[in-house]
Amino acid sequence: MTTSDQLIIRDLRVAPIGAPEHEILKGIDLTVGPGEVHAIMGPNGSGKTTLAYALMGHPAYVVTGGTVTWKGHNLLKMSPDKRARIGMFLAFQYPTAIPGLSVASFIRSALNAKRGGLVPDPSIDPTDAIRGGISMGDFRRKMREKMALLKVDEAFASRYVNEGFSGGEKKRLEMLQMAVLEPEMAILDETDSGLDIDALRIVAEGVNAMLNPAMGVLLITHYQRLLNYIKPDVVHVLALGRIVKTGGRDLALRLEDEGYGPILREEGLEIDVPDEALLVAEPVEAAR
Repeated sequence: MTTSDQLIIRDLRVAPIGAPEHEILKGIDLTVGPGEVHAIMGPNGSGKTTLAYALMGHPAYVVTGGTVTWKGHNLLKMSPDKRARIGMFLAFQYPTAIPGLSVASFIRSALNAKRGGLVPDPSIDPTDAIRGGISMGDFRRKMREKMALLKVDEAFASRYVNEGFSGGEKKRLEMLQMAVLEPEMAILDETDSGLDIDALRIVAEGVNAMLNPAMGVLLITHYQRLLNYIKPDVVHVLALGRIVKTGGRDLALRLEDEGYGPILREEGLEIDVPDEALLVAEPVEAAR
């Protein structure tokens, strides 16, 4: 493994674009290599989703300091679509519905855009199967293969993107996109949010089926239960905009038993809420 293969984050500082003086992330240092699964855990409001969005270039956030490099590229100078073209993928916590656009058309368009490369060749039209786009036959075979892998009904492909989907179906669609696009760095933002135990198990099995030595994973979660199914190599605790502790899976188990309060105090952080508010409790909502 070379450093260019690693996602290297150094002193990353991020603020809302509407209030750039109020930093949410206050100096993140993190390195994720291919084949590694890193879990990011932290209390609500600690900056977990901000980290995911900043890495993908969400326009609602501004980077106020630090660097992010991957595959020889300065990611902070790249637009979101270019980050996706070189192999980065973000699974959203709250996926958006797109009425009128079928799942198959949506994923085929995304796949063709990625196949177009970082600097599109004007002689190649990824929307045209004759001039560089994936043929319908090849795409159907690929979709069937990935839907079988994830145990998704083939009728899923003809439905409109996330319209009328349950929480579990929305997360399965995120995983289907990931399976077809085959990213080399996957950021999963609270993939377990809103799922009952059966839906969580199905989604986690889908993630495990896609793990491979070429793909790094940044797994963002509030609850330890997801880590019962997806085994992380490293667990980081994010609090008050910084990674305050790093360990193995035993750290996640300790968080489940004790909550975040004791660990934050050990690291010398002042917290102004009772420990009960920092427990790693099971979510109330659940959807199949």
